[in-house]
Amino acid sequence: MTSGHTGVLGDPDSGVHWGTTIASLVVGAAFLALWFWLLPPWLGFQVDTAGAARWRWLAAVPSVLGFAVALRCIWDFGQTGHGTPAPMAPPQRLVVVGPYRYVRNPMYLGFFVGWAGLWVIFGRANMVVIAIACAAVLGVALFVMLYEQPTLRRKFGADYEEYCRNVRPWIPRLRAWVK
Repeated sequence: MTSGHTGVLGDPDSGVHWGTTIASLVVGAAFLALWFWLLPPWLGFQVDTAGAARWRWLAAVPSVLGFAVALRCIWDFGQTGHGTPAPMAPPQRLVVVGPYRYVRNPMYLGFFVGWAGLWVIFGRANMVVIAIACAAVLGVALFVMLYEQPTLRRKFGADYEEYCRNVRPWIPRLRAWVK
């Protein structure tokens, strides 16, 4: 077998990869649980949907797809990156597989789409809630720009620079980037 990570059974380092994958899934599950506990009251979600228009349930499709993308990204952080989404246990390898081949921030986009879908299904929009949601999106964008990108540039250097030249941060490519 070659010295690179293959991601298949029989890989001599697969025990290490599974450990980081499990850690990533635990961190991701904790993150999701925290936000599923905090965000619904902040966004005005109502569990009682008896009065909701039936068309609102169509938003379940992008919601499920968005959260599925986010979960796939959490998996990739552990399996490919050998770390977690948490800054205190970051990936040790640059993650440019799966959804990361289309857009640099698919985990955030997946969460945004997932929450937007839930908001359509359960939400009661008002100007305060919309302002809070916009502030949260702005906060995430600033975190990415001021912390994540400089950190990744320092850690992964030329590989990250090449990735940035080929994959946009927020608007997905139509075709997957292949290095």
